[in-house]
Amino acid sequence: MELFFNFPLLVALFTIGFAQFIKVPLQYIATRKVGWDLLTSTGGMPSSHSGAVTALSTALAIEYGLDSPYFAISAIFGIIVMFDATGIRRHAGYQATVLNQLVMDFNKVREEMKHWPEKQAEEKRNELKELLGHQPIEVFFGGLLGIFLAIIIYLIFPI
Repeated sequence: MELFFNFPLLVALFTIGFAQFIKVPLQYIATRKVGWDLLTSTGGMPSSHSGAVTALSTALAIEYGLDSPYFAISAIFGIIVMFDATGIRRHAGYQATVLNQLVMDFNKVREEMKHWPEKQAEEKRNELKELLGHQPIEVFFGGLLGIFLAIIIYLIFPI
């Protein structure tokens, strides 16, 4: 039962869910398109990864203090996660974009040369996921969201 009273864990999980949910209306405001797939996808504004690790670090700082080893572990973990989100995963997304374009170009040339009327085969192909990482601004606002939610939830439900 202690698991249900673990403030750092609960606030980090809540932040993930909240960040994923808020992506849908933010995308609608920006594009006028509803993308329910954002609820379970990586990438986008705000970064749920950054929100989770900053919420975790903030909650641990509230509960144990800034000088605790728990905060130190979560802070280093958070830095690594946010660096990965803006670096490696973002560049993997760029590579996926280029590869998807190459596949589309190849398929277009193949269709033109062979005059295949099989549109179903092209529709069934799987594209590589392009929205893997985050722009630095997405990570920044994800981090702010995590800190903000951890503090607000603590003030509403003090431990």
